Amino acid sequence: MPVARSSRPFLPGLSSSRTTTPTPFPLLLSSNPSSSSLPRRGLIVSSPPPTRRLLTSFRYPPPLRCSSSMPAHVSTAESQAQWENCLSYSRAFWVSESVIAWNVDVGDGCCCLYASQTASLSVTDGGIQGHDVRIEIKEDSEGLPANVVEKFPHIRDYKAFKVPIGVAVKSMLKCQLAVAAFSSDGRCRDATGLQLPGILDELFSYDGPLGACYSADAVTLYLWAPTAQTVRACIYRDAASAEPQEIVELRELNGVWSVEGSKSWEGCYYTYEVCVYHPTTLSIEKCYANDPYARGLSSDGQRTFLVDLASNDVKPEGWDRLTDEKPSVLSFSDISIYELHIRDFSAYDQTVDPDIRGGYLAFTMEDSAGVHHLKKLSRAGLTHVHLLPTFHFAGVDDVKGNWKGIDNKMLETLPPDSDEQQAHITAIQNDDGYNWGYNPVLWGVPKGSYATNPNGPARVTEFRKMVQALNHIGLRVILDVVYNHLQGSGPFDKDSVLDKIVPGYYLRRNASGHVEHSTCMNNTASEHYMVERLIVDDLVNWVVNYKVDGFRFDLMGHIMKRTMDKAKDALCSLTMEKDGINGSSIYLYGEGWDFGEVSQNGRGINASQFNISGSGIGSFNDRIRDAVLGGSPFGHPLQQGFLTGLMLQSNGHDNGGRDNEEVMLATAKDHIQVGMAANLRDFEIADRTGKKVTGSEVLTYGGTPVAYALSPVETINYVSAHDNETLFDIVSLKTRMEISVDDRCRLNHLATSMIALSQGIPFFHAGDEMLRSKSLDRDSYNSGDWFNRLDFTYNSNNWAVGLPPKEKNEKSWPLIKPRLADPSFKPDRDHILAAVQNFVDVLQIRYSSPLFRLPTAKAIQASMLIP
Repeated sequence: MPVARSSRPFLPGLSSSRTTTPTPFPLLLSSNPSSSSLPRRGLIVSSPPPTRRLLTSFRYPPPLRCSSSMPAHVSTAESQAQWENCLSYSRAFWVSESVIAWNVDVGDGCCCLYASQTASLSVTDGGIQGHDVRIEIKEDSEGLPANVVEKFPHIRDYKAFKVPIGVAVKSMLKCQLAVAAFSSDGRCRDATGLQLPGILDELFSYDGPLGACYSADAVTLYLWAPTAQTVRACIYRDAASAEPQEIVELRELNGVWSVEGSKSWEGCYYTYEVCVYHPTTLSIEKCYANDPYARGLSSDGQRTFLVDLASNDVKPEGWDRLTDEKPSVLSFSDISIYELHIRDFSAYDQTVDPDIRGGYLAFTMEDSAGVHHLKKLSRAGLTHVHLLPTFHFAGVDDVKGNWKGIDNKMLETLPPDSDEQQAHITAIQNDDGYNWGYNPVLWGVPKGSYATNPNGPARVTEFRKMVQALNHIGLRVILDVVYNHLQGSGPFDKDSVLDKIVPGYYLRRNASGHVEHSTCMNNTASEHYMVERLIVDDLVNWVVNYKVDGFRFDLMGHIMKRTMDKAKDALCSLTMEKDGINGSSIYLYGEGWDFGEVSQNGRGINASQFNISGSGIGSFNDRIRDAVLGGSPFGHPLQQGFLTGLMLQSNGHDNGGRDNEEVMLATAKDHIQVGMAANLRDFEIADRTGKKVTGSEVLTYGGTPVAYALSPVETINYVSAHDNETLFDIVSLKTRMEISVDDRCRLNHLATSMIALSQGIPFFHAGDEMLRSKSLDRDSYNSGDWFNRLDFTYNSNNWAVGLPPKEKNEKSWPLIKPRLADPSFKPDRDHILAAVQNFVDVLQIRYSSPLFRLPTAKAIQASMLIP
C-alpha cells in the first residue's frame, strides 16, 4: 500500500486537504479515573479533567547555552549537524510512568524531558527548540527499580530519573520525545530520543479483543496503537478497487482504537491509516498498514480480507469432525518428524494436476507419487509432517502469472559441474515461485502463493484441506513459525506492518535505539507484553482455526522463555468441550541457539537449550549432528566425524595429527552415546577415558556441556535439515573421494538409522530417505526448484545438476566441482529404492517396541546399558 508522508499530524478537525491548522490534543498535568468497557490488566483509564493546564509549573533549568564540548575550530554548521543527529538516536528509556533510564552523568546539573506534538524538536547550540512541553526530571539515587532491571537487564547500570507526579504521560507518548542533560551553569551536554516499550507495557498492556470480531449483525475492528494520533480504516469492496468505498474514524480508549461496522463489511478488504510519530524519520507519518491480527489478505498482502474463520463457507466438508479423526499419538515420545517444504513436495510431481503443483491442494491428490510416498512412511510409523513457513512471507509474488521461469530442458543439457545453471537460476531467483519463507510479513494468514487464488477465502479453505488430507493418511501437521524477526520495518517499507502501527515497540533495539539484526533482519522483542501476546494469540489461531498439531520455532533462543511457557500453557488449556481441540496433544520445539543480543540472558531469560530444559519443549540437538558428520556448519567443509571417516578413512584434511584424531573420534563417540540417550543431563556413561560421567559432564569442544535435556521429549535428534547441505551431500563432501557410491549410500542409511533408533524425538529432512541432493548447495533458501527438487518416482536424487549458487557456495566450488564432475558419485534408481526401503525398515523397528521410545529420563537410565 502506498505511504504518504505528512508534514503534520492528522488530528480530528483537520480536513484531508490539510489546509487548516490541526486541532491539538491536550498535554495535561493530571487525569481523572473513569471506567472502561475494554478488558484491561488493572489499569486506570484516563480522561481529560475539566480544566486543561499545560505543563508550565515545574522549575526550568537556567537559560540554555548548549555546548557539545567540541573543539573551538568546529564550524557552526558542523556543530548544528552534530546536534541534529542527536535525536536520530534513542539512548534513553522511558521504563515506567515515573522513571526514565539514561546512561548519563549530570553531576550538579539537571535533565529535562521534552515533547512536541508536531515532531518539531531540534537541537542547536541554543538548546532544544520546538517543544510544546519541557519538564525537569531528577536523578533518583536509589537507581532503577528491581522490576525494571529484571525486564531490561541490558540497562541495569543506567541512571534513574524521576518523572514528576501529575504529568499527562499518555498524551505525551503520542509526541516526539527527547531528553537533554545540562551542566550546572546551564550548558547543554547531551540530548537523545527515548525508547518507550517499558512505559507502554505498564500503561497500555491489554488483554481484550483485537483484529476483526464478527457478530450476527456487525463487524467490529480493534487495533492496539497507543502512540497513534489518529487511526482510520479504509474499507474496499474488493481486492482490486482503486478507491475505498468507505473511510471510517476509529475511536481510542486507553490505547485501543475501535469502530463498529455493518455486517456488509464481511467479505470486503481494509487497510489502516495510522498517523503516528516514527523515530526513524523524526516525523509524524501517515502510515498505511494491514491489521496485525489479519486472518485473510489480498494478493501480496496489499489489504486485509475480512473473513470469519468460524463461517461454514470456509470449511471443507467434514472439517468440524477432523479433531475426532486425527491419528492418535499416545505420548510425545512416540513422535517422529518429517520436515517438508510445500512447494518441494509437488512442484516436479507429474502425477499432480499442473494447476495445483507446488500448493496446498497437492496434498489432497490421493494417487500422486508424493502422497503415495507419505502413506508409505506413515504406515511404517512416521507421525508428523513439519511444514516450512506457511504464513504470509515476502520474496514470492502471490500472483503466479508474475513469476519468471527457466527452460529445464536447456538446463539438463549443461555439464554437471557447470556454473551456468546457477547463473540462470539466480538471475530470476527473486521473481520465481520459490523461497523457504523465513522472511515473515504477517504471521496469522496462510501464504497466498500456495493457493489457487490469493484473493478471497481460497487460501483459508485450501490450507484446511491440506491439513485434513494429511491427517487422513495418518500424519499430524507441524507448522514452522518465525516469531524472532520480521521482513520489514519503518514507515515506508511495503512489508512493514507492526513497526508502522506502534513504531519502535515490536522490534528489539540496541542501546542507541537502532533495530537489532542478529537474526538477519528486524529482530522482534517478545519481552514486550503485546509482542508476547501477539505470538501466543497467533499460535492459538493456528491450532483452533486450522487444527494443526505442533510448532517448530525458528531461532527459538531469540524468544523469551516466559513467552514459550505462556504459549505452552495457552495451548494446553484448549479443550474439546470448550474449543474443539485437545491442547495437550500440541507439541512445541525449536532452535535453542544462544547468540546475539539475547545471549547469556542479555534481554531476559531466553528460550535457549539450557534455559528451556524442564519445560517439556523440544530443542534441536546439534551435538549428535556434529559428532556424526564432523565439524559444524560453520567449520571447514572437509572436517570429518564418526560417520564420514575421521581417523579411519582420511580425506586429506589436516586434523593436527593422528593422536589428535584419536581424541576427536573418541570425543565424538561420547557425544553420540549421550545423544542416543536423548541428550539427558543426568544419563550416565563411561567416557573415552573410562570414567563414569553424566551427560552434563561430557563437554563440547567449546567447553559447554553436551547434554541439556531433563526429559527425552526435550531433545530433537537430527543429522540434516533444510539448512546446510543435505545428508547425502554432506556425506559425499566429507568422505574421501575414492570410496564407492555404494559406501556413501550405506553411510546415508547408517546416519538415518542412528537417528531413528535413538531415544528422544527423531527428525528427518524430506529426502534423507531418498538420498536427496541439492548439488551440494549449502543454503538453498532461494535457489529455485532446480536445486531443491524432490523426485517421488525415485528416478533421480538431483545430484550433479550444476555448481550450486555462487552467493553462498563459491568459496567451496574448488571442492565441489570435481565431485560433481565424477560420474561415480551419482546414485542410480536401485540405490534410491534401497535407501527408501532401509528407511521404512528402521521406522518399523522403532515402532515395533516401546523400548525405542521411552517417555522418561528414569526409564532410559534403567533400560539403556551403554558401556
